[in-house]
Amino acid sequence: MIYRSKAPLRIGLAGGGTDVSPYSDLYGGAILNATISLYARASIEPLTENKVIFESADRRESLSYDAVYPLPLDGKLDILKGVVNRIFKDYGAFPSGFRLTTYVDAPPGSGLGTSSTLVVGVVGAFAEWLKLPLGEYDLAHLAYSIEREDLQQAGGKQDQYAATFGGVNFMEFYAGDKVIVNPLRIKDVYLHELENNLVLFYTSTSRLSSSIISEQQKNVTDKNDDSIAAMHHLKEQAVMMKEALLRGTIDKIGEILDYGFEQKKKMAKGISNSQLDEIYEAARKAGASGGKISGAGGGGFMIFYCPKNTRFAVVDALNKFGGDVKRYHFTNNGVQTWSI
Repeated sequence: MIYRSKAPLRIGLAGGGTDVSPYSDLYGGAILNATISLYARASIEPLTENKVIFESADRRESLSYDAVYPLPLDGKLDILKGVVNRIFKDYGAFPSGFRLTTYVDAPPGSGLGTSSTLVVGVVGAFAEWLKLPLGEYDLAHLAYSIEREDLQQAGGKQDQYAATFGGVNFMEFYAGDKVIVNPLRIKDVYLHELENNLVLFYTSTSRLSSSIISEQQKNVTDKNDDSIAAMHHLKEQAVMMKEALLRGTIDKIGEILDYGFEQKKKMAKGISNSQLDEIYEAARKAGASGGKISGAGGGGFMIFYCPKNTRFAVVDALNKFGGDVKRYHFTNNGVQTWSI
């Protein structure tokens, strides 16, 4: 038998950064995101030999260990080993050795939640194999705990919940790791229009989000008024985005994105840079009414809202920067698992 999973990546539309502690613990956070047809995939193949083999197909890396736990965290595919170690710790010995193969449809550091989505996918594959009793909130929180507590990787909470639940969600974040996922019932015509008008552009650069997030966290701890005020505004932006989607005032989304991007740049240094600003201005001149950097910032993907039929001129303008316009569709499903 082979046990498989796929978990969707996400586009963060509003509120990004307010899911990060300590801001969410002190003030409560709110984010609106939507999953798309790019995935993190995982497959587990039980082995007769007592080995653990990792194959990261997209990164072209492979590792092999004797099945002695915990596996060493040495900077090589630690995110996969972190999941294995936690599953062993919480649920006991594995039935056999195994080969874990993974693939992500977007590069690491791209701002679409790749690392967290991969953790969700891998946990999902183990849940399929071992028949683990994990509901949606349980799976998302376990994935969050592995990343933030076991592996000590800085970041927020939205990605794990987006990948687990799927669809368009308005999420609320509170102290004590409390998360409330509110699925939004958006009319198909509004989603079709948003998908048609929202251009997803990979800048061909990646970034280490943890450094930006760490500065954001320090700004809250140090009571940096400008940074905290910006986060308050981003939380308001999430509500504005929710209302625009539910009411069908889709062409307001560009303005809402632009407002949020200006606020986001105030949260920490390095969220934007001269290259990203140049790309943003070129898209605006070509007809985009607004946009943002996906994820923590500093590189990776950007999104642009292009009203009417301006997307074609915007894509032409973006092509001059040597990046890649990525085609996608919005998806309704979160992590899915099966065996064959």
